[in-house]
Amino acid sequence: MLDANLKAQLTTYLDRMTQPVEIVASLDDTKASADMQALLKDITDASPRVTVIETRDGPYRTPSFQINKPGHTDGPRFAGLPMGHEFTSLVLALLQVGGYPPKVEQALLEQIRALDGDFEFEVYVSLTCHNCPDVVQALNLMAVQNPRIKTTMIEGGLFQDEIKERQIMGVPTVFLNGTFFDSGRLTLEEILAKIDKGGAEREAAKIAAKEPFDVLIVGGGPAGAAAAVYAARKGIRTGVASERFGGQVLDTLGIENFVSVKETEGPKFAMALEEHVRHYDVDIMNLQRAKALKKGAELIEVELESGAALKARTVIITTGARWRNINVPGEHELKNKGVAYCPHCDGPLYKGKRVAVIGGGNSGVEAAIDLAGIVKHVTLVEFDTRLRADEVLQRKLRSLANVDVILNAQTTAITGSDKVDGLTYKDRTSGEEKRVDLEGVFVQIGLVPNTEWLKGSVELSKHGEIVVDARGQTSVPGVFAAGDATTVPFKQIIIAAGDGAKAALGAFDHLIRH
Repeated sequence: MLDANLKAQLTTYLDRMTQPVEIVASLDDTKASADMQALLKDITDASPRVTVIETRDGPYRTPSFQINKPGHTDGPRFAGLPMGHEFTSLVLALLQVGGYPPKVEQALLEQIRALDGDFEFEVYVSLTCHNCPDVVQALNLMAVQNPRIKTTMIEGGLFQDEIKERQIMGVPTVFLNGTFFDSGRLTLEEILAKIDKGGAEREAAKIAAKEPFDVLIVGGGPAGAAAAVYAARKGIRTGVASERFGGQVLDTLGIENFVSVKETEGPKFAMALEEHVRHYDVDIMNLQRAKALKKGAELIEVELESGAALKARTVIITTGARWRNINVPGEHELKNKGVAYCPHCDGPLYKGKRVAVIGGGNSGVEAAIDLAGIVKHVTLVEFDTRLRADEVLQRKLRSLANVDVILNAQTTAITGSDKVDGLTYKDRTSGEEKRVDLEGVFVQIGLVPNTEWLKGSVELSKHGEIVVDARGQTSVPGVFAAGDATTVPFKQIIIAAGDGAKAALGAFDHLIRH
């Protein structure tokens, strides 16, 4: 199952285990079970601490296996082969059940252990989804820490009947105790916030009690991370309040243009950003969404959605941007029921189906090319009279037999009751209304800055971007900004990181001069 290189890596990782691990596998005579047997043999070959018990005709999904401490039956379960992006989830589960401590703050571990209730999670994934492992790994960690928490990863490509029965059209999708819980990327903190009733209030009270920062960074993407590193290295009190550390990078699959990093993936890059920031004395406050900015006589106050407020001598805003919606009937109602924004994550769920991609820029054309290798047919719908993607991408698109391109078309609605069954568009030349029958719509029409909370407090452009000067200074003294939320052209990771560093230096200069 595993090649020699992967086997060698697995052996190295599993050497870190300090306790025995027992894997209980539910198998049958299918090829999928045979593949699982081969994978489990590779695991036992990699570590003498691991033993496998095979069962037949059990009560669990087949094929599946559960990773337990000997004598226990509450460890993480994998239904289907945890390969691709989920191989890391498998290795971490083995390590944590085997006694290797997780790299999580002690306060979070204590919060998990103190949860009162019985929680049984099921998380549906695709092996090409780069968002899914975060959810799987968070739930696995919770199951290892608290015996009243159980979790199962379910590989959607193998358990298609369940995907159809539960009408799952986007991954990751999580069920809790048999009822829909959430879908899309979720962090450990976000999951805990949803099930620990008093957690948000306790965190808000803790935040409200913090002393003022010299530099407070609002947003945890590449710009925020760079600003934090540069500020902390100056020896000043630095804090980062972010909704999710990593920002939009977490939703990016391939990164091949960050100088000195030949190739990486968004979640890995985001993890490296956070590790770098945590190397310094930076107070990171996750799950914190900014609500308002107020300039006082001496301090700047950032009010949070939680009700708490943070104060600082200077503030750097790095709230980034989010996917732009097309804002037509059916888009919101059918989100995760056929309307999707990540072709890498959700594409495998549409195997053999007909889908549309809305948007003719690089993102839209790349999505159409990727999906064409999975689905039956792709219809690319572009508002303009021509595609705006790079010519190399357009040539590749034109070479695909199962892709149609409709230009000069205004999408007017996405249709369907329980799930998407088509879209309608207006031919902008003739004015004629037309319809395309399909089962999925992937929206790829660019970004909108996360700056609504700043209206009336700093100068914004007509597009909602924060107006900044060459030093990252906004219209308010002591308030700086960087990254995709600003008027700086070319929304790229490397530019955001550079601007974050520049804003931090600007903030430090402001501090020493005032």
